[in-house]
Amino acid sequence: MADSFAERFAAVRAALGPLVFGADPHGPVLRDWGLNDDADGLERFTDIVLGAAAGTVGLIKPQSAFYERHGWQGIRALARLVETARAEGLLVILDVKRGDVGSTNAAYAAAYLGDGAPLQADAITLSPYLGLGAMGEFVDRARLSAAGLFVVVRSSNPEGRAVQGAAAGGGLTVDQRLLADIGALNARLAPGVVGPVGAVVGAGRVDPPLDLAAANALLLAPGIGAQGAGPADVAATFAACPDRVLPSASRSLLAAGPDAGALRDAAARLNQELRALL
Repeated sequence: MADSFAERFAAVRAALGPLVFGADPHGPVLRDWGLNDDADGLERFTDIVLGAAAGTVGLIKPQSAFYERHGWQGIRALARLVETARAEGLLVILDVKRGDVGSTNAAYAAAYLGDGAPLQADAITLSPYLGLGAMGEFVDRARLSAAGLFVVVRSSNPEGRAVQGAAAGGGLTVDQRLLADIGALNARLAPGVVGPVGAVVGAGRVDPPLDLAAANALLLAPGIGAQGAGPADVAATFAACPDRVLPSASRSLLAAGPDAGALRDAAARLNQELRALL
């Protein structure tokens, strides 16, 4: 059986550090790079990012929406990025935030997870608000393919607090309940080790606290740089389980482009800071 996503992350973390390179071709990024905001610009962006990321970081996270907005040509560029990155040894976390019920989730899972998936990733992000119990198709396919799932628990945008911080009964907020449920699920799926179901938890500190260590989960931490959090914030927020955090930066790294060498240097510097603190 293939190594789990958690085991593969541990290996690339030891070799290259924990940083996740966010490959998000916003329109302003393309324009700042002197590229057209069209399919041709997207292909060039893909080439530059792949050249900068491979050998510098161990993980890359493309946000699917920025490719989807270019239609089939954007999906083609995304498929090329995912396939090439994985072939070059990068772990790909595809940021799609899918989540529905029943056969719809089965179709989403078939699109992204396992051999034969047209956009096969090492892990994907999910939105949990149709219920964690509705994600069985994702969980089953992730287990069979040794892939990872990252469920949005506490996002880095302040607007999310109204929902994620709402009372969920039993003295818990929604995000606390979600993380506890993830921990219980991982305890059943992979007792004693880090399970396949991870959580998205913003890099900045927010109250009330979450019992991060008890979730037996990897923790994807967006919000570094453009959203205000820095390496020290990551270290403070995830002090209970620093070896399980996957800090992610996008716009703050991409600001160094379009020169691939400058992008590599920016990623290497941030990765080194994170390695020293985590």
